[in-house]
Amino acid sequence: MLARGWCTVRKAPPLLARALTSMTNGFQSPPDMSEVRSRLRAIVGASTNWSDHVQAMHERKDLHILLAKQQEDLPPRKMNDSYIEVILPLGSQPELREKYLNVHNSVRFGRILEDLDSLGVLICYTHTKHEASQRSPLSIVTALVDKIDLCKKVIYPDCDIKFTGNVSWVGKTSMEVKMHMFQVGLHDDTYSPVLDATFVMVARDPENKRPAFVNPLIPEGPEEEEIFRKGELNKIRRIDFSTASLLKMAPTAEERTTVHNIFLNTLDTRTVSFRSRVLPPNSVWMEDAKLKGLEICHPQARNIFNRIFGGFLMRKAFELGWAIACSYGGSRPYVVAVDDIMFQRPVEIGSLLLLSAQVCFTEENYIQIRVHSEVYDSDTREHKTTNVFHFTFMSEGEVPQIVPKTYGESMLYLDGKRHFSAAMKETREVEKTTAAP
Repeated sequence: MLARGWCTVRKAPPLLARALTSMTNGFQSPPDMSEVRSRLRAIVGASTNWSDHVQAMHERKDLHILLAKQQEDLPPRKMNDSYIEVILPLGSQPELREKYLNVHNSVRFGRILEDLDSLGVLICYTHTKHEASQRSPLSIVTALVDKIDLCKKVIYPDCDIKFTGNVSWVGKTSMEVKMHMFQVGLHDDTYSPVLDATFVMVARDPENKRPAFVNPLIPEGPEEEEIFRKGELNKIRRIDFSTASLLKMAPTAEERTTVHNIFLNTLDTRTVSFRSRVLPPNSVWMEDAKLKGLEICHPQARNIFNRIFGGFLMRKAFELGWAIACSYGGSRPYVVAVDDIMFQRPVEIGSLLLLSAQVCFTEENYIQIRVHSEVYDSDTREHKTTNVFHFTFMSEGEVPQIVPKTYGESMLYLDGKRHFSAAMKETREVEKTTAAP
């Protein structure tokens, strides 16, 4: 069961990426992640000194005059204009490994999430580069992690990693970014695919208060036109998925039948009562499969706009999700997919960040985890949701079935089932293609 459906990403990197391996958009050689973050601070004008940061952000107000009044005033860009290649030299710089190493002697995936977030922002700044100023008038922030698919169980801690990416679709004020991660093999110098990631970034004014226009994207050739078309379809899919949310609409007839069958399967046959419930064999009540955490948001985790770094939030959510998946499955879990991470509101420095991880759906050896994050305001005593994260893990053996008891838990179950089905859809399509004569 362990190998079933694992390799979600089998496709080769786009022709665009293969044709541009020497391009680094202003860098003399492929930068590493520390250079990426330094470049971001320079583009925004952010200070590395906490005490000077407020003044640096205040000075950004003057950049308002550089904002376009309409998108048509901005020069169109090509996909290769935003292409960036970044090296993570784990093999050639052993001192860097400690930050990325986990107890299983592989790379911490949470750190990779942080790197993807930083790279995605830099790619968008490269697409929207303003020739009249070294500093960008735009505040570009992560709006959504649409999907991350992995095709390797283990990322080696002592082999170099390469990230590539470019803007793949553009709206009026938003941009879709496609990124790919490769790693050198243990016994050769050939880079092989590790994951594909799709992020959605939004542009706002210098004070990060209102939407701002971004440069249009002009695809060149059939391949780029297909990439752009898929970006448009992704936007439509996200809208449809949001519209059909269980927070807005009732479950489908099939989903209602699923919930009712679970209910009937847990009734105590010795009584004639709707309240008397019995847990089926090899099952766990949903209320017993959760884990909570707390983070105090210190200045160290701030981003270039003086809020908590989105990659930090993803890393903390992933690691809590991994912990509950490990506990639930009784063995080391492997992440298969990440999808539909919506950044609903920024997290301020000094916030109390409350994280709650829940096993919400299981199938054979797969575990679907939902992590809910919220901030607590000690002055108003209010809780406000900031993010909801969805992770698909694979355990080494078959896991117990998760069983909802209440109506609310049943909705979590159905929502988890939807995300699991979406995560597995591409995998099963690849399996059918591979099996075809």
